[in-house]
Amino acid sequence: MTKTLITGGAGFIGAHLASHLLAAGEDVRVLDSLVEQVHGDVERPEYLGSDVELIVGDVRDRDAVAKALVGVDKVVHLAARVGVGQSMYEIAEYTSANTGGTAVLLEAILDHPIERLVVASSMSVYGEGLYLGPDGTPVASADRTRRQLESGRWETCGVNGEQLTPVPTPETKPPSLTSVYALNKYDQERLCLMFGQAYKTPTVALRFFNVYGPYQALSNPYTGVLAIFASRLLNDRAPLIFEDGEQRRDFVSVHDIARACALAADPANEAADGAVINIGSGQSVTVNEIATRLARILGKDVEPEVTGKYRVGDIRHCFADISRAKELLGFEPAVSMDDGMTELAEWLEGQVAVDHVDAAASELAARGLTV
Repeated sequence: MTKTLITGGAGFIGAHLASHLLAAGEDVRVLDSLVEQVHGDVERPEYLGSDVELIVGDVRDRDAVAKALVGVDKVVHLAARVGVGQSMYEIAEYTSANTGGTAVLLEAILDHPIERLVVASSMSVYGEGLYLGPDGTPVASADRTRRQLESGRWETCGVNGEQLTPVPTPETKPPSLTSVYALNKYDQERLCLMFGQAYKTPTVALRFFNVYGPYQALSNPYTGVLAIFASRLLNDRAPLIFEDGEQRRDFVSVHDIARACALAADPANEAADGAVINIGSGQSVTVNEIATRLARILGKDVEPEVTGKYRVGDIRHCFADISRAKELLGFEPAVSMDDGMTELAEWLEGQVAVDHVDAAASELAARGLTV
């Protein structure tokens, strides 16, 4: 029987992937440090399947990683500190856990060879998504300046001030790393792909877009935007929206992410070996729309608060071109936004969320990372 190790597997993505692999007849082992900011004070998350073997340990701990790799055939590397804003001031911690932890894992694999490696990357490596100029020419570099943001001009524009049109972002767009977290995720994917090529270990890097679904850490103010909004709404407080809320994102169900990981880890999909692949819904929605829809589904008569502020490292528009995922993995999103949001709302019933958003916002403001 095939055994898969999921690093960071006690998180909400890892737990869904573990369930998916167990249902397919695989053995699953999880290595997770159970970071308190994500998990609170627990010895084992209640949502993690009882058939999942859990090793509590840090991916930077060589002994823990070596123990976790014994008897393993495949590795899905999800372990990472997550959060663009927090990464900008906890620089050493994020770089150590994300880049350093990946290096420790790869060195350990040298002594415990595996058949296949999948690494979770992120859409954050793109910075701004792809745009088209007025003549239809692709514009791969459309970063906003701090001076522009301080003046409240949110939309990206060309070098001569011309209007640009956001379009689905393909994997061919050059990276533009605007946060420590983005740099870390790029490090993770490049380290794994270089390792895979050097040691003939089939490796796939998946760039996740905005993942949402049950088991998200509602009390972590640096988690996904939907979980942050849910935490506010469950406490009858308005979701806080940066800029004007018209920035567009690609929200993808955790169920689709789990399926994509399983597909990438399947040796039958050798066409994906060595590839970087976007995993998203292929659709875009504004942050205003997502906040309003979540409030309606939760039955909360609370309007979002558009702050008109911005965060250093944020981007305006980025949503996925998933053509490569369809071609190389046979991946098709199966969960619509309406169905996914309804499932999230059902899970949220009875959940308790400690709202730390104001404290996190104050921390960023004190450091000059929001204006």
